[in-house]
Amino acid sequence: MSPASRMPQQLHLDGLPAIHPNAAGIDIGADELVVAVPTDRDPQPVRAFRTFTQDLHELVAWLVACRIDTVAMESTGVYWIPIYELLEQQGITPYLVNARHVKTVPGRKSDWNDAQWLQKLHALGLLRASFRPDGELVALRTVVRYRAELIQHRAPHVLHMQKALQQMNIQLERVLSDIMGVTGQVIIRAIVAGERDPVVLAQHRNPACKSSTDTIAKALTGTWKAELLFVLQQSLVLYDVYTAQLDVCDTQIVQMLAATESRGTPDAPLPDLPPRKDGSRTKRAKNAPLPETRAQFARVVGVDLVAVMGLAASSVQTILTEIGTDMTRFPTVKHFCSWLGLAPRNDISGGKVLRSRTQKVVNRATQAFRQAAQSVTRSDTAIGAYYRTMRARKGPQQAIVATAHKIARTVYHLLKYGEAYEAEQAADYERKREEREVRALTRRAHKLGYTLAQMGESTITPST
Repeated sequence: MSPASRMPQQLHLDGLPAIHPNAAGIDIGADELVVAVPTDRDPQPVRAFRTFTQDLHELVAWLVACRIDTVAMESTGVYWIPIYELLEQQGITPYLVNARHVKTVPGRKSDWNDAQWLQKLHALGLLRASFRPDGELVALRTVVRYRAELIQHRAPHVLHMQKALQQMNIQLERVLSDIMGVTGQVIIRAIVAGERDPVVLAQHRNPACKSSTDTIAKALTGTWKAELLFVLQQSLVLYDVYTAQLDVCDTQIVQMLAATESRGTPDAPLPDLPPRKDGSRTKRAKNAPLPETRAQFARVVGVDLVAVMGLAASSVQTILTEIGTDMTRFPTVKHFCSWLGLAPRNDISGGKVLRSRTQKVVNRATQAFRQAAQSVTRSDTAIGAYYRTMRARKGPQQAIVATAHKIARTVYHLLKYGEAYEAEQAADYERKREEREVRALTRRAHKLGYTLAQMGESTITPST
């Protein structure tokens, strides 16, 4: 029996208002796509197609013949991407929906085919499409995500090197904050090259290293074992392989950015950005993208987001490739922060807030905003002062979320209106906060029938 000859039980929407009358539903699978259209469009409204490219073109042609203008599908792995892109090319609006949302809608889903259930829910307007940036940024996002995977795959080899050194009682991690830093890499490469004298190895110490040469020499005194030196050498080779591919990936990202048209002014030149004024190091940090990446992103979006306190070039690269550059996709900043999972979700009944919590989301942009909030905790800026104020009120965990929320709102405003970021110092923030508290106390005192005076002048007395 061929896939197209199978006929599941049909659905009928008689008596129910259809928000999307020309809607279809697709059940995504690795080998087969089951498609359901309205029952009045074809004598066989549910069909199955293979996942080969020719079959996908036949599927799209059938949807066009059935006058379908929107299709709902679940985000199953990466199997949805080919048909999603074909539907976009044909002018059909695809709705990529969360499988959790489909399951939580009441209904006898097990009695019908999944494709029919998706078609019914989408026709009734009960499904929301997941956010996806435009095509250029989707391609860039693919490379940026792959770059993050390269860093993740490289990390275990650092642990292998550290474990091999520990088994030989080479306590390099005790005297260096990072064994793959400048000093650590030179020493490890010298060990692999055959050097065993701890005094000679300690001479490779970088002047900026906090540990002294004598301390490093003591840490490098151990028992050399051939099998562990072999593991050390192999791990270093693999580390270098991933590092080389990471450099190639960074070059590819810069080339893709250079070919991307500016969202603000077409043919905009590469801006000459000033260094950050927050006292951050000008030296390129480990795992950071190429220096020209910052200027390329500023040219594309029309504003330099790295100037925002807490955001680095790597975090801006992640955020922009995940959220896109078109903020009109989010009606308000509240919609944007809610999509990120940084806005409180209030359960209200009878005008009373029963629960207030942030929604759990799996979003790389959200992680970048949280990391940015973590990096400003001790900074002498308005955002750092805001974190410390929120920490005193709500604790460290909620303070991180609130600070990430504040940074996200700033990014939304900069991208939507194209304004340059103006940093505010912690002293200015504290002064404004004190002024707000004084105004609030004054209103409260006046409500209770008192007048509020400054200390040294008079005490709080009842108002006349």
